[in-house]
Amino acid sequence: MVAVTATSPPRLPASPGRHAAPPTAAPPAAAPGRPVGRAGFTLTADGTYGACLAADADGNWFPERWTLHGPEAYTVPLPCAQPEEPGTTVLPLADGRVLVRRLVGGADHTFSLLHPSGPDTTEQTLGSVTAPRLALVPPAPESAEVYALAPPEPGGETTAVWRVYGGGFAGAGTAHPERVGELPGRCAGRGWLDRTGRALAVDQERDGRTKAVTVGLHGGVEVSPLLMLTEESNDRLLLADPDSGLLLLRSDAPGRDRLGWGVLGSGRPVRFPDALCPRDTAVTPFAVQPGQVLTPEHCGVALRLEGPGGCRLGVWRPAARRLVQLPPLPGWITGSGLWTQWGELRLPYATPAHPCGLARLAIPDPSAAELLNAPPLSDPPPDRAPDETGEPPPEEDAPTRPVPLRHAPL
Repeated sequence: MVAVTATSPPRLPASPGRHAAPPTAAPPAAAPGRPVGRAGFTLTADGTYGACLAADADGNWFPERWTLHGPEAYTVPLPCAQPEEPGTTVLPLADGRVLVRRLVGGADHTFSLLHPSGPDTTEQTLGSVTAPRLALVPPAPESAEVYALAPPEPGGETTAVWRVYGGGFAGAGTAHPERVGELPGRCAGRGWLDRTGRALAVDQERDGRTKAVTVGLHGGVEVSPLLMLTEESNDRLLLADPDSGLLLLRSDAPGRDRLGWGVLGSGRPVRFPDALCPRDTAVTPFAVQPGQVLTPEHCGVALRLEGPGGCRLGVWRPAARRLVQLPPLPGWITGSGLWTQWGELRLPYATPAHPCGLARLAIPDPSAAELLNAPPLSDPPPDRAPDETGEPPPEEDAPTRPVPLRHAPL
């Protein structure tokens, strides 16, 4: 059984966070109206804050911070001197501030820190990066550093790696982000493999193939293989849990593109369970239960399910071998949420009655008896008789060999 509770937002004034606000304030701006739309919602790694762009009834966009770690969830609007463009990126930080990336002139990405300061918004500029495209990588659970990847222009061969916040420059007063190195090929950040921000998982496209690699970001940029299921396969990382080493990935090694799972550093093969490939449904993992250091098979994984019936929420554990679909949550900010170590799934939502809320779903681990009766995960399931076509039915949780799972030392 899944127990659900929800919080509703109180009428709280905007208040400064736990850290001192930067000294430079933006000019006063008109207070935005009640949000009628939101875009680009992101949570901090610990789930204490969220941030997004919100639009009022007049079509004006402004950054909005969600405070989620208290007894009641509430929002703080962060309007600046003028409305934001729809393409502005907002990223919440663990200290309550919000990092904003704005595109100016088509190629200049400017960065600022926003923080509520009474009725106004304090804004501290951090410098800019010139690049056609730039994608932010949210901080690791125990790090304050924010990195960004700038893929190459057409005809280019390397992706630039920038540290746009942290690493001393924001606190020390230097005015510009730091370019820390380059990666071969076209790269996209996929998640941290450790809690301190030392090893970043990146999907690297080279010579027409995409492989997930590990990028060390302290003491220079060092690249080493992470996923190498076969020489010819495209192996992309979707989600990683630094505590247990559980990896969710997508690969065409089984013969067609499928969702699978493995464990970082494990000698077991990557598996592609049928439970993660429901018919006519796109499955996207967005949150993994932390804290399961020695038991990755028991980690809860939250999934976004998109099919003919619309968008739904799914929950899956490797040891349980089945996908559980939950009833729709009204107003869920689709694809956003996180697990706690104790198995509670938290999902932000917004409805006309509750413009800011946090649903808490208590999802227990499968019973010990069920796990004891399941076949060992390290062995393939027994052969089954062929069906009417003469072909054997697809195996559940079937492994694909050879599938060496590689990673760089942390």
